[in-house]
Amino acid sequence: MRERFEIALNTPAGQITSSVDVPTGFVPVSAIVPLMRRLGEEAQALEVARSIESGNAPSCQKGCAACCRMLVPLSAPEAFALRDWVRTRPSEEQERIAHRFSEAKVRLMSHGIWQQLSALCEAPLTITDEALDGVNRMYYALRLPCLFLEDEICTIYDERPAACRELLVTSPPMHCEDLIKNPIDPVSVPIQVSTVLGLVWQELTNAPTRLIPLPLALEWADRYEGESRRTWKGDELFDQALDKTWRFVSQSFARISKDSDK
Repeated sequence: MRERFEIALNTPAGQITSSVDVPTGFVPVSAIVPLMRRLGEEAQALEVARSIESGNAPSCQKGCAACCRMLVPLSAPEAFALRDWVRTRPSEEQERIAHRFSEAKVRLMSHGIWQQLSALCEAPLTITDEALDGVNRMYYALRLPCLFLEDEICTIYDERPAACRELLVTSPPMHCEDLIKNPIDPVSVPIQVSTVLGLVWQELTNAPTRLIPLPLALEWADRYEGESRRTWKGDELFDQALDKTWRFVSQSFARISKDSDK
């Protein structure tokens, strides 16, 4: 059973008005991941339209996969959703994916990065951007392609993490060839869906928000299999996610107001 929610949410780029079908029964937290992705993409579309109107169209195009060498963080609900999706694939594809993850683990361990990423997964406190900077740079220096990238094309485009969906730039494409040395101009992100989902997970489990790097996501989700199967009422999960979204957008308005007063 599903219930239709009519949503109206003001963002710095305009108002989102949308209808969302939410499961009313008891579901795992991963069930709201597609709903939140959709909400995030609708908010992002408003930002893209505003950017285009100002003469700054996104330069990202299909086949441009420079950002697919970056460390991609997932929230716990996203890691569970990705693991569940992989399990729906044909056995041969699952084996291929498992092999890629295994090869990446060996490479990351040889550079001492796997151990640092594992520590991030189990950190008892929320990780700050400053604390992430060092390991982000080490990871990016490897130029390790995303494990779901084939011929510079994302093979999980419809299931890709929120962090991938939210990274759009208006700077010249050649700047993305070295994201450490070259300045880029990102399109604003009105709703960071991964952050919202992490906050929902924190409230549900009284645990840290969790930051799970993509190469560790399947292994982490398997290790927390029991947690992934816990269920809550779908409409209550979505209500919590909307509350966190509203708080996130309110902070964006507050920052804009503060900047305008300077």
